[in-house]
Formats: sequence, structure tokens, C-alpha cells
Amino acid sequence: MRNNLLLSLVALTLLFTSCANDDTADIVLNITNNNAGNGGGTPVDTDVFLSGTYTNDLTLDANKNYKINGSLVIADGATLTIPAGMTIEALAAGSDVYVAISQGAQIIAEGTADNPIVFTSDASNPEAGDWGGLILLGKAPINSVTGTATSTSEIAGLPYGGNEAGDNSGSLKYLRIEYSGGSADGQSENNGLSFYGVGNGTQVDYIQIYEGKDDGVEFFGGTVNVSHVAVMNLQDDSIDWTEGYSGTITDAYIQHIQNPTETFNSDKAFECDGYNDDFGNNSNPIFFSSPTVTNVTIVGVGSDNTFQDGKIIDPTAYEAVRLRRGTAAIFTNISITGFGEAFDIDGNDTSDPTGQAIVDDELQVNNVTFVDVTTKFKNDTGVDTLTEGDLISGEGNGTGTDFATWGSGWTR
Repeated sequence: MRNNLLLSLVALTLLFTSCANDDTADIVLNITNNNAGNGGGTPVDTDVFLSGTYTNDLTLDANKNYKINGSLVIADGATLTIPAGMTIEALAAGSDVYVAISQGAQIIAEGTADNPIVFTSDASNPEAGDWGGLILLGKAPINSVTGTATSTSEIAGLPYGGNEAGDNSGSLKYLRIEYSGGSADGQSENNGLSFYGVGNGTQVDYIQIYEGKDDGVEFFGGTVNVSHVAVMNLQDDSIDWTEGYSGTITDAYIQHIQNPTETFNSDKAFECDGYNDDFGNNSNPIFFSSPTVTNVTIVGVGSDNTFQDGKIIDPTAYEAVRLRRGTAAIFTNISITGFGEAFDIDGNDTSDPTGQAIVDDELQVNNVTFVDVTTKFKNDTGVDTLTEGDLISGEGNGTGTDFATWGSGWTR
């Protein structure tokens, strides 16, 4: 049975690499044993080539090296299973190098603190943007469509969304994603980990995104709950939500980078949108994003930072959290260090009612501590009467998350 599978996989490789009209760049995943958080173990010499769309279950063997030479898509009804301890190397070929878990499919990738699962670049000197990232697509509600209708993902062009809040796309535990974020064009970019309409039946706990070129974790609607999330040294936003995301984010640690050559800095720690207007989606949604965010530590590069997005800026424009397009959210137990601005609230009093969410107590920050922060609250909502006290309470009481404990051993 295993030999037949291997022959089939090799045949698939030959098929995909020989198709002259296939405009999808190749992807390589090289899986080896990993006995420690940052690699190790005894590699094996046998390579198995994988590519294309899998309509049957795919269970990886820890005793094999898998080289995937095309975008890997797990189709509806199939499950991708990755044992603990595997290090998966992606060909450093940019945006078309990604793994997508379609609606109705699942991924079971459950590492441990001693044996995490790692997705990384195969380059000898890896860099952010070497490959795409991991994409999950589910059937949970999004606000860009209604009912059972679906939208289409930026990368891979796959459907997502629906009316199943409890949809289950599998389980991710002790998973690290490195050097992701390859850009397809000016608008479509991979994130380290993208959740498209993913439901709260999905288990996500202990994940890290490290050295990515675009966003670290992005939620396009859905209800998925995530916990113990570390996002470090991203060139764009660390955590991003849009399209009516309404799950929970618990215990998050975000650390920014300042490039020594001043070609980039990290952007926002959180960029939070009530809806998505980037790709013609519904700008008059029937509901807005409204997640709950608890136990967060955000470490910036300093309140006097003057360089961001490739240009000199006013240091007060270096923001930790941007809230806009009508988003609601409840933040509790937050620690923010080293920013020109902590909370920048954007919107208007009509189509982007972010300020009204504050008035209605649907957008609140409870128990927060600021260190080296110039401006704690900036109001650009159109609701001119708002004050810092309308958004923020319990200043000085925030302790953030205990990353030193839960991030030990498996993160970088």
C-alpha cells in the first residue's frame, strides 16, 4: 500500500512539473525528523515528491523526506496529518508556494513543546517572503456575503464562508511558521497563517509566526478561537482581522523589529477592520468584526521611531493598534511598550461607525499598561466628543501574557 502511494506521488510530480500551461510556481516541502524545538534528529535520505490537489487523506511519514513541487491543496473531505517533530522546508520561490486546507478539509498538525512542527524556507540564508504560508478555509460566517454564499480567497482563489459557526478545519498545536509572506502582486499577499471563514470547531493553540514579510496571522471573518500566539519580527502587521471576525485571541505576544539598514520596520501589532473593502467586498455589512482579545504583550521599537513602511514618518504615527471600519472588540489585560501611538481609532459617523462602537461599549480596553508610549488614544472617528476615558479603563493594571513560560522551548 505504501509503495503504491509513493509511486502515485512520484507520478503526480511528473505530471505537474511537465505541464507547460501551469502558471503556478513550484513548492518544495522537505520534511525531516526534528528532536528539538529548532531542529535536530537524524534525517533520512528518501525523498517523496508531492504536488497538486489531494482528494484523499494524506498522512506524512516521519521517516521520509517530502519534497512538494507545486502548491499543495487539500480538497473537501480529505485530511492532511503531520506528526509531531517534523520540519517542513518550502522552496524559496515566493507567493505560489503555500499549503491550503479547503472548505470541508482538515489539517491535523499537533506538535509538542519538545517536538514542534516547523514550516520554514529551504534557503541557505532564509529571508522573509521566501515562500507563501499556511491557509485554512472554512464555512463559518463572514460579512462580505450572506447565508451560505461564499467569497474567494486572495491566494489560491478558493471559496470560504457560510453559516456554520462551529465548522471544524482541524487542529494546530505547537506549530511554527518561518520566512513566509511571499507577495503575488500589489494587493494579494500571503500571510504566515491565514484563517478564511474558519469555525470555532477548529483547535488552534501554541503557534508562532517568525520573520514574515506580510501579516503574521490574519482572520477573514469566521469564529475560530486561538490561544498562545507569538508573532515576532514581521515586516507588516502582526495580527490582522476583517470581514466580521468574532472569535477569541487569548495570550498573544508580539515583538517588532527595526531593520538596521532602515529599509523596513514592523507595521501595526494589530490592524483591526470591521469589514474588508480591499477587494470589492461588502462595505455595508450586516455585522462588523467583534472579537475578544485577552492577555496581550506588545513590544515595539520605541516611541521615538521615525522610520516605517520605507519612509521617514512622524514618530507619533508608529501605532500599536489601529481600529477602523466599524470594528468592535473587547481588549483585556494588555501591555504596550515602545510606540508613538497605542490606540488609533479611525472611522466616521456613517459607514464606518468605529466611534459609535466605543459609545455603545462594544469597543473597550480594560486594564492596560503603557511604557514608553507618547499618545495613548488618537480619535479619528468623526465622533468628536470621545475621550481617552471612553475607550480605556484600568490604566496601569495590565500585565500582558506570560510568554516566558508558555513560549519556552518551542519558539524562536
